[in-house]
Amino acid sequence: MNKQGFTMAEILLSLTIIGVVAAITLPSLTGNINERTWNTQRKALYARFSQAIALMPSINGYGTLEEGDPNNIAETFITAGLAKVLKINNICNHEHLTDCGIPSKITTTGNSVYNGFPETLGAYNSLYLSTSVEGTISLIDSKTAAFETQNGESIVVFYNPQCRYDNSNSTTTNMFAQYMICANFVFDLNGNKGPNTFGKDMGAITVLYPTDSSVVMPIPTPKDAGRAQHINAAKLCKSENNERLPNKEELASLFINKDFWNLTTDGEPVYWSSSLITRNGTTYAWDIRSDSGLLRSYVPRNSNSYVVRCVKR
Repeated sequence: MNKQGFTMAEILLSLTIIGVVAAITLPSLTGNINERTWNTQRKALYARFSQAIALMPSINGYGTLEEGDPNNIAETFITAGLAKVLKINNICNHEHLTDCGIPSKITTTGNSVYNGFPETLGAYNSLYLSTSVEGTISLIDSKTAAFETQNGESIVVFYNPQCRYDNSNSTTTNMFAQYMICANFVFDLNGNKGPNTFGKDMGAITVLYPTDSSVVMPIPTPKDAGRAQHINAAKLCKSENNERLPNKEELASLFINKDFWNLTTDGEPVYWSSSLITRNGTTYAWDIRSDSGLLRSYVPRNSNSYVVRCVKR
């Protein structure tokens, strides 16, 4: 009677093959699981913020220079405003951001590494442009603050108590994104655990307009899709994994966080949005200059070729 079985060499060879296959596929599998987890967490965080902001009668006015030092404006906004409508565990001032789990090193979508966040609104992505072809920016240079949610997210707050309404329905066709943005929240879904990378566990939620506020959380593609006339820009995004063009408010958010989303400021740095406006029978598309934050709506859809950056659906 013959007894058949595996030799030790055959068993070792099989284990080796299994190990090699696992080493090749496991990182990809783990990455996919992490991506799905981050997507779920981002959507939940966005839903909570949208509901919280909707409960606030106004998002500006929580701390002004007349009430004291601009150092405390963002912190006042959290304690007197946001904490009333959002479950918050811990609040930190600009000198102790890491005590709220804010990472000390941040990786951008372009793989650049930043050592923490700037301590003031003015220092964040050069919001205060002293000179510009179109005008001058002047806002309160408030200090940053941070907080931790009960769900474990760590969030840095850049707050502008002087934010303004959208004036796009007036005769003015230009406005600076800086004026429209009331608060910019840069979040890390798992604190300083890592990877601390924008587009993965990190991102931004931006609130525009003091009342009837717009809350946006665009997640852009890692790089520009190219250049196109506006009439073809949406098609270019659709060909990029079926993504879409950002609207005007999302484009303003991308600008405010442009260093972390790797928006270019070289050459003619104009980006298209999906938002349209019609004047005197002509349809215009909103765009933004990423070197100044100027939102414009005077270029017809079938004329100039500008940069296209898509956002995830």
